[in-house]
Amino acid sequence: MSQKGAGIDLDKSLGYLLKEASSALRTAMEEVLRPLGMSVTHYSCLELLAQRPGLSNSELARGAFVTRQTMNVLLQTLEREGHVTRPAEAAVGKVLPARLTPSGRRSLEKATVAVRSVEVRMLAGMTEAEQAHAFRSLQSMIASLRERDADAP
Repeated sequence: MSQKGAGIDLDKSLGYLLKEASSALRTAMEEVLRPLGMSVTHYSCLELLAQRPGLSNSELARGAFVTRQTMNVLLQTLEREGHVTRPAEAAVGKVLPARLTPSGRRSLEKATVAVRSVEVRMLAGMTEAEQAHAFRSLQSMIASLRERDADAP
């Protein structure tokens, strides 16, 4: 499959393998979230708000890896559905901090069970030591890339 001089060998590219794993994970998560009326972005938004109440649209967008515009549309939908509340007017600047409602928390609880089942399936072939090593390796890769980004001019 490798072609000399034609770029990287995808069979040996860690970046490509990580992207393939990310894609497989997203597909599996979408499959378990769809019956709950959610997408991965919807779930991510609820999870972020449960862990960090009061995040702004921009903070939620960064945390869910989507654009501010996409997050704004999602937040409007979540407000209409009664899962999220935001003040009618910003107390300071333009920021409208979002918070989960009790309905949003109940919806998140169901989604968390579904997402956890995907993670359990993903890690099923690994021992606890292998899982711990994988976590450390991924955290190290992320830190190395972010450190380099922070140092860039």
